[in-house]
Amino acid sequence: MQMIVAGGIAPLTDGLRVADDDNPRGYFEFERVKALRTDKAWLDDARGKVVKVIHMLVPELPDDRPYRVVFLDRDIREVVKSQSTMLARSGKSGGGLPPDRLAAIYAQQLAQVHAWLTARPNFAVLSVRHAELIANPRTQAARLAEFLAQPESAPLNVDAMTAAVDPSLHRNRA
Repeated sequence: MQMIVAGGIAPLTDGLRVADDDNPRGYFEFERVKALRTDKAWLDDARGKVVKVIHMLVPELPDDRPYRVVFLDRDIREVVKSQSTMLARSGKSGGGLPPDRLAAIYAQQLAQVHAWLTARPNFAVLSVRHAELIANPRTQAARLAEFLAQPESAPLNVDAMTAAVDPSLHRNRA
């Protein structure tokens, strides 16, 4: 999200979830996304903007329009560790499942969502490996800029996208 916004695409966000120790640059979230199963009225306001949607809600997007999905592919062990760290910092407990079980469930969910996306011709998907993004931000910024290019809009700013990557924020490593 940071890269895409820095590149020049406005986010659809409500600012309700503010920056914190886990994400010092903020979350770029839009609360209504969480109700996507029952509330799709906001989708028209999202046209031409970048919207953060968790993987399990992607299949709730209606087939009545085209989408470009940037799927950040991060090591599942890092995702589980990051979530655990955020929950502990906020004083919340997780679901009580061991990390290996959570990782297996998450991997199965991701496989289902990827299969669903593959079957939808109105969904263009670009997978970006998190490790590659950290190691080669300019290459990944150029890929993102090409994928997200709009004929009616100015090209995305690859330099700004590259500068938005801060490897020091990659703290939960597998």
